[in-house]
Amino acid sequence: MEKHKNFKKRQNDLPFINDRIQFPEIRLIDSKGTQVGVVAISEALKEAQNSGLDLVLVSDKSIPPVCRIVDYGKYKFNQEKKAKEAKKKQHNANLKEVKMRYKIEEHDYQVRINQALRFLQASDKVKATITFRGREIQHVNLAIELLQKMAKDLEAVSEVQQSPSRDGKNMVMILTPKKI
Repeated sequence: MEKHKNFKKRQNDLPFINDRIQFPEIRLIDSKGTQVGVVAISEALKEAQNSGLDLVLVSDKSIPPVCRIVDYGKYKFNQEKKAKEAKKKQHNANLKEVKMRYKIEEHDYQVRINQALRFLQASDKVKATITFRGREIQHVNLAIELLQKMAKDLEAVSEVQQSPSRDGKNMVMILTPKKI
């Protein structure tokens, strides 16, 4: 009984090629890439067998469904290759953090700006955090001014996603890279 379930599952996972295509009529594209038109499935299968290739369902969403006459092994290889290339080009934007205090010296500030710039150029988001200790929490206005200065210094490559806001003993601002 259990083998039967696995067999059914495997059959459902199989691609729609040749005899597995169950539509009465399809739009056919031949091996050269020219559109033949809407034909009966039996006629399309005969044409595929005569050319020694497979009839592959390309799109079942359109009406009538689109099938192509190709070598299935080559077609599958090209699909996997395209998927790999798309995955390589994909970049997940990470959130990188730049921490500082509101009483930061100019050189240290420039170091933080350069770090943020490097993160933004790598298409990552930047979370600028200013931490307060003890009574420093009274000087929230100075922290806001510093974060606004940072946003102004980086406005050529970034835009503010979240304006400066207080988060406990921290002041936080999030910058995202500008879309080119």
